Amino acid sequence: MTELHGHGKARHRRKKTALLAGAPLALAAAGAMAYGTAFGVFGEGARPKASAAAAPAWADDTADGFASVHALGQKGTYGGKGGKTVTVRTLADLEKYATAREPYVIVVAATIPMNPKGKEIRVASDKTIVGAGTSGHIVGGGFFLGQGVHNVIIRNLTIRDSYQGIWNDKEHDWDAIQMDGAHHVWIDHNDLRRMADGLIDSRKDTTYVTVSWNRLSDNNKTFGIGWTENTTADLTIHHNWFRETGQRNPSTDNAAHAHLYNNYLQDAPGTDITSSYGNYARGRTKMVLENSYFEGVNNPVIKDGTAGLVQRGNVFTRTSGRNESGGTAFDPKSYYNYRLDKAADVPALLTSGAGPRSSIGTTVSAGPATAAAQSTLTVAKDGSGRYKSVQKAVDAVPAGNTSRVVIRIAPGTYREAVKVPANKPHITFEGTGRSRKDTVIVEGHAAGMTKPDGSGTYGTGGSATVAVEADDFQARNLTISNDFDEAKHQQLNGQQAVALRTAADRVRLDALIISGDQDTLLLDTAGKDRTGRVYLTNSYVIGNTDFVFGRATAVIDKCVLTLKKRWNGTSAGYVTAPSTPAGRKGFLITRTTIDGDVSARSFHLGRPWHAGGDASLDPQTTIRDSVLGAAVKAAPWTDMGGFSWKNDRFAEYNNEGPGAGAAGVDRPHLTDAQAATQETADWFGGWKPTGA
Repeated sequence: MTELHGHGKARHRRKKTALLAGAPLALAAAGAMAYGTAFGVFGEGARPKASAAAAPAWADDTADGFASVHALGQKGTYGGKGGKTVTVRTLADLEKYATAREPYVIVVAATIPMNPKGKEIRVASDKTIVGAGTSGHIVGGGFFLGQGVHNVIIRNLTIRDSYQGIWNDKEHDWDAIQMDGAHHVWIDHNDLRRMADGLIDSRKDTTYVTVSWNRLSDNNKTFGIGWTENTTADLTIHHNWFRETGQRNPSTDNAAHAHLYNNYLQDAPGTDITSSYGNYARGRTKMVLENSYFEGVNNPVIKDGTAGLVQRGNVFTRTSGRNESGGTAFDPKSYYNYRLDKAADVPALLTSGAGPRSSIGTTVSAGPATAAAQSTLTVAKDGSGRYKSVQKAVDAVPAGNTSRVVIRIAPGTYREAVKVPANKPHITFEGTGRSRKDTVIVEGHAAGMTKPDGSGTYGTGGSATVAVEADDFQARNLTISNDFDEAKHQQLNGQQAVALRTAADRVRLDALIISGDQDTLLLDTAGKDRTGRVYLTNSYVIGNTDFVFGRATAVIDKCVLTLKKRWNGTSAGYVTAPSTPAGRKGFLITRTTIDGDVSARSFHLGRPWHAGGDASLDPQTTIRDSVLGAAVKAAPWTDMGGFSWKNDRFAEYNNEGPGAGAAGVDRPHLTDAQAATQETADWFGGWKPTGA
């Protein structure tokens, strides 16, 4: 904030009444980030040729893990890329294109019931079948990939409900995805549940398979691998959430190389489904099991005497029974590169990030008033893009731009401060790496630092690594960081160091890492009387002191707010510091995890920031349907600058985790009636952010 807070004098505010109304969860409209079509105002090098459309980022995604390996005449797994993109809403159309000989990208944009029930569409090679945001559902059946079928991506779908009421069903071999002798298959970001038989069956020498970022739940025989005497199959299984699954999680029979990492196996107590075992290495399987998290699972890891299973870095909580390892396996990095997340981070990472995502499978179609062609600019440190810096690309956008400009930023670290001025709306920043970690925009300015031209200090807002002042801004798949070193600058008066500042309306942010210490994310408006709506999803925000703050109307949905220690190793801090004007909505944090590697009961969820001592403000933070770690104080709200939080709007609803607590005088909870008016859709009025 503008004044020092958290370690010095904080001059802010005081307020009045309590809980105001808010808005429903879920995004509103369709599509994810808006990605530009071709044609441009920047010259030949700034756009694709002729009238071809610039593909959204998900259309360029290719598999990692064993599905990325060049083998059997196939160079990785890229599905129907290069073929025609079709949108289907009926079973007839889905089957027509999935079984065709030509490559297709098939976007499923509706709920499609299988007829007859249990039907498995026989998918041909060179196909991508992808759900449009969260709207693609296959009900009562699934997909079959037969002998020799290859280069198939099944992604972002919900495949569910062929279950016939028989838990150990021997009669209905109705799977969500069955593979018999296929190769080079990528199964990613799906929600698979309640099938009569398996959620995934990888059988009969199916190989070069990657299964990633899926939710697998409410099923008995979940994920079986093998059914062969040959030891040929190579599979990578990472970042999947197995919840309430009985067996085969997975069961891996005679796999030559099975690499399992960063998976979350969860058996919640008191439910009707009890796990019989977790990961199982059978026969002559060679398995490497790394940095996974097992919670409440019976017999979490089992191996046959003939199998090799190497464990490292796994976490076991409330597990019982067999937990085995032994023999030799293999080095996954001799086949492909990968990066491990910490096992302790896996539950939060997967509960917020596994399953279908609003930013996959969608594009934004221009209506009559916005039919002007959109443009794409490229940035790359090595000179392979049109620009080497992000700011140079922003500078190239003409003032008063009326159609979307997508700035695609290649992997790399861009040390620069970037400003998107108010006269350049409709800009998208899009990292093009496989991970949000691959593309990093970073600077290290702090509020009290003197500007290079000697014109004064940066101030809190001026310290931002990325400052967005233009409406209709979007960003996805990158990291924005302020790496100011507090430890080295303890003499500095003004250690606020903002990573991202938004002072604009209709800002859409997805799949980001926003990292700093004090005042990481400033969600502001262009003026006290101006609206500033922000929707942040599927992202990490990292900090320790008021690290989400400002006067914007903002929803933080399905994110991880990561608490970090101060520069001297102490644990103390504040998550939010809203400065909401009266009559407006402030911060709504929903379906989010708040935790970190800090001491128990050391962080407040928020405090009221009356910027400049403005008593007319009415700060608001509502945290609902979220997981609160042990770091959260039992009395989670506190005063600031002489203003009592009890005179403002701070509340919780339906949270869980060790940091959650019962309603009380120091911990107000919404009633059900109040909660019904404080959901995501309520927060944005007439704006329907893309990404629903």
